Amino acid sequence: MKKGVVVLFSLVFAAFCLPLAAQPNIKAVETDVVDNFDTDAEWTWDVQASRFIEEGYPIIKKFEGIPNSLRPYHKDSDPTAMVLGVKTKYQRKGDNWFEVFPKKDDKVYEIPFIGTVTQIDFWVWGANYSYKLELLVRDADGRVHTLNAGSLMFQGWRNIVVNIPGYIRQHSKFRSGRRNMSFIGFRIRTDANEAVDDYVIYFDQLKYTTNTLSNVYDGYDLRDADFGDNEKEASSDSADAK
Repeated sequence: MKKGVVVLFSLVFAAFCLPLAAQPNIKAVETDVVDNFDTDAEWTWDVQASRFIEEGYPIIKKFEGIPNSLRPYHKDSDPTAMVLGVKTKYQRKGDNWFEVFPKKDDKVYEIPFIGTVTQIDFWVWGANYSYKLELLVRDADGRVHTLNAGSLMFQGWRNIVVNIPGYIRQHSKFRSGRRNMSFIGFRIRTDANEAVDDYVIYFDQLKYTTNTLSNVYDGYDLRDADFGDNEKEASSDSADAK
């Protein structure tokens, strides 16, 4: 009887332990920098605002600067540390807002994320106004999601970390679907009772944490195999246009 118990225990132990030893590691957690604003990226940054903005505003430009917590990581050989700044003035209090977003070739551009993102991380300079900060992302189904990044009622630099909810689909189940979730931009909303006649905000070190292997599977390289029908589709589309 005891021998049977020992054999059963051994089988159970093997069933739980062997697959763990044989299972490949499918995680590759990395932190990717989207933009540190120190050098020119493949995109630029622009800003748009709600209708009661004063003429000539909003203004967006880069300034020399860096959060103190990042100074130890900035070497003398690195490019000059820069931050992205925005200044706004509104004609009246109310539900005012402005959005900071990337552009490429003079068109609105959405920055694609790589892998499955767990959090977005950046530095923001607050002017101690009762404003709200939001992030805009687009999921793999094309839906835009607004992520709450908290209040801007603080002074100076603060590191903001926004977790990505699990309900946001980051990869399409279809081969022809969107590859990744994408970053649309920042949105800042004013409080209805807060001053709006002289506001500034700065951003630095926009990055994200991701599992780059989460959507890589055996045979992933065949996803974009060329069957030779691309030219046929192009000629068919051209004929339909005529």
